[in-house]
Formats: sequence, C-alpha cells, structure tokens
Amino acid sequence: MSDSNTFEKIYPRPLTGDEVNQMPSALVPSRSSLKGRYVVLEPQNAAVHASDLYHASHDSDAGLRIWDYMVYGPWPDEDSFKVNMRQQSASFETIFYAIRALDSGRYSGQAGFLDINPLMGVIEIGHIWFAPTLQRTRAATEALYLMISHAMDDLDYRRIHWRCNALNEKSRHAARRLGFRFEGVFYNHMIFKGKSRDTAWYSILDDEWPEVRGNFETWLHADNFDANGLAKTSLTELMQERSSSQRGGGI
Repeated sequence: MSDSNTFEKIYPRPLTGDEVNQMPSALVPSRSSLKGRYVVLEPQNAAVHASDLYHASHDSDAGLRIWDYMVYGPWPDEDSFKVNMRQQSASFETIFYAIRALDSGRYSGQAGFLDINPLMGVIEIGHIWFAPTLQRTRAATEALYLMISHAMDDLDYRRIHWRCNALNEKSRHAARRLGFRFEGVFYNHMIFKGKSRDTAWYSILDDEWPEVRGNFETWLHADNFDANGLAKTSLTELMQERSSSQRGGGI
C-alpha cells in the first residue's frame, strides 16, 4: 500500500450545513442500456451474457486474477457462474450490467450500481471487473464514464462513491484516475473470503462533477488518440491537476 499512502491525501470540505434548495430527483437507475462511442452496457441477462463473461474471466491466469479482491468468485464451471449471474440479475438492490466493447462485439466485463439511495441522491458503482482484453482500453474508461454520467447528469445525484479493498492498489489507482477523491479507510469493515478487509472510500460530489466530466470528455475525444490508438494525454494527470487544490478551499 506504499503507493496509496504516499500519494493519497484526504481533501476536506468546510462543514457548512447549508440548506438544500433543490431536492434530489429520487429516481432509481433503470435497467436500460448505456451506449457510448466504444462500448455499450447492457442490463445483465444470464441467458445472454453468462457464457462470454465466464470464459472472459476464467480461461486464463490473467482472467482468474480478476477475482483476487472480489468478494465472490471464481467459479468451478460455467453452470455455477450462470447461477450466480441469475441471482445478481434478480436483485432489487443492485443493478448489474454486462459490458460489450463495440469493436469486438464480445461481452468482456461487468459493473453495477449499488448502495442506491435515491431520496438522498447517493449511489455507488462497484462489482467492476474487466477481462484482460478490455483492460486499459478506451472502452473500459468510457464504460465507467457512462455510469457516472448517468447518475450525476441524468438522475441528478449529489454523490457517487467507490469502495474497494484497501490492499487493492489497482482499484485505488483506478478510482483516482477516474476523478474520485480519497475519503479515508474503514478498518475491519468486512470479512472477505475468510480474511479481515479494510475498505478505502472515494467519492465524486455534484459540485465537483463538471470539472471531472470535462477531463473525461477531453481524454475520450477522438483527437486525443494517435493513429495507433494511443492516448496523447494522461487521464491520471488530468485528474491529478484538480487534486492539487483542496475541496471547497479546505479547512
């Protein structure tokens, strides 16, 4: 955890207790597709998605590493994976999506909305994994951008957060890269596959979202990529620039 300990800093906001002049929309994300330029997120359907997703995450050593920090998985066979997917899709508390990269047409990742509190305008994105073929691609970044934008722009939520195992450096880096700010660690938060788990918390708030959205749009724009598909600018660096100043001026 040395990278997170040396880089991450909690950016406080003044505790204002201001009146809320406009109440949250109280809308729940619908089970409908979210489509971008490079990727589409489809409401999870085990009958359609299970086979592709199982093989994308179980057919290689790199694929199996996906499950190292997930609270479930891997599964011994496709049938047991499909049973789990059906249980996920039946949940009223979490909305799961299968992620399909448009260039390949293959389902190669998963993500979901959870901890949904529409009356308070609070939501989380989680249950995120990308197959090796999807990792470090524009499609992967756009998939999470679409989810954050749906919550903040379409549904007018006030807060979106990201939680992960505090030992999971890849997830912590992903949170920072996507513009989430570090809020702290809940120690002994969970028992995870027989082990104690400390959980790192990150968030984007409604007054921060316009700047974060602008960084996403700058990075995702076609002009940001060369003829080989390599990004000319770093999304991490764009997001780090905003981390040089404290939230709300600090305290």
